[in-house]
Amino acid sequence: MSHASTRMIPPPPLVYLAFIGCAWGLSTWLPLDLPVHELAFYAGWVSITLGIVLMLWSALEMHRYHTTINPYGKPSSLLQSGPFRFSRNPIYLADTFIYCGVGLLLNSIWPWLLLPMLILCMQRTVIIHEEHLLLRLFGDDYRMYRRRVRRWI
Repeated sequence: MSHASTRMIPPPPLVYLAFIGCAWGLSTWLPLDLPVHELAFYAGWVSITLGIVLMLWSALEMHRYHTTINPYGKPSSLLQSGPFRFSRNPIYLADTFIYCGVGLLLNSIWPWLLLPMLILCMQRTVIIHEEHLLLRLFGDDYRMYRRRVRRWI
C-alpha cells in the first residue's frame, strides 16, 4: 500500500473551522476592520445560505447514488450530475461560501487575507488525496471528467 493512500488527511470541516478561528482571533487581537456597510451584513448571510444550499444539494446527490460523503471513505461511483456538473468539489465550494459569509459578518480583512492559504491548504491536504483515490478507482472516466469540470468552479 502506498504512503499516499495511508496518509491521514485532516477533516475538511475542521480545516475551515480552524481558519475561521484564526481569522476571528486575529481580528480580535489585531483588528483590521473593513469599512462598515449594511450590504456586507446581507451579503454575508446570502453567502452562508448559498453555501448551505449547495452543500445539501451535493449531499443529496451523493445519497441518491449511494456513495460516501466521508472524505476517508471509498466512493462507490463517480458523480457527474447535480452540482458535480459544475465543480469537482461542490461541498468544499459550499464550505468556502460559508467561510466568506462569516468573513463578511466578521467585518474584518483577516478572513480575506487567510482565504488563499485556506484554498491552498485544502488543495494540498484534502483534494489531492481525493483526486488520487478517484483516479485509482475510476481511471479514464475520472480523467475525462477532470478535463470537463474544474476543481472549484
